[in-house]
Amino acid sequence: MRAKIAVATVSGKAYYFLVNELKRKNLPFLSLKPTDAVPFDIKVVITTEKERHQITHPNILVYRENENPLEIVAEAARIAQGKEGYEKIVVGVDPGKTFGIAVLGDGKVVETANGTSVEETVAIIESIIKRLPAKIFTVRIGDGAPSYTENLLQLLDENLPEKVTIEMVSETGTTRLSTESTHRKQARDVISAIKIAGRFGHPIKRREKHE
Repeated sequence: MRAKIAVATVSGKAYYFLVNELKRKNLPFLSLKPTDAVPFDIKVVITTEKERHQITHPNILVYRENENPLEIVAEAARIAQGKEGYEKIVVGVDPGKTFGIAVLGDGKVVETANGTSVEETVAIIESIIKRLPAKIFTVRIGDGAPSYTENLLQLLDENLPEKVTIEMVSETGTTRLSTESTHRKQARDVISAIKIAGRFGHPIKRREKHE
């Protein structure tokens, strides 16, 4: 697959974080210096604020070194796919002591994350819905950890817009081993969340909200 995303920076710190995130999402990319000519095939360039003026391209995204690279890489992926927005965004959540979160945009994984609490997980999902343009939003929650799931469902119902459909999904076949390192467990939580996002669930009746 030919690269459509370029990382144009001489900042070692920015390059490290951006490239790690691009590799984590299996997105092909081209490394450039800000003064290099941008190949015709490149659809979007990621750079820093200081280096932006050196680049000539219609689609430039500016990364600030104190920010999480996840969001800007997800935006770059959307532009590279030629999408102004998605038809459908599905957020899969694997509840537990850590929450695996996966976002599917029209069936493709565009973003993943881990939440350390119910509140953080809800905040991440709210941010996703605000950032990613789509006609349809669905949040699918795995049913494998009832004590976490019940609280999560309540907060999602209270905080998410009424247009968002919330579904409960069977976790059969998505579970992972518990006797493993934190890093590997977080990765497996995300894998489980991807599987949950890809399954049809049972819609949860939303509460009516009154102004």
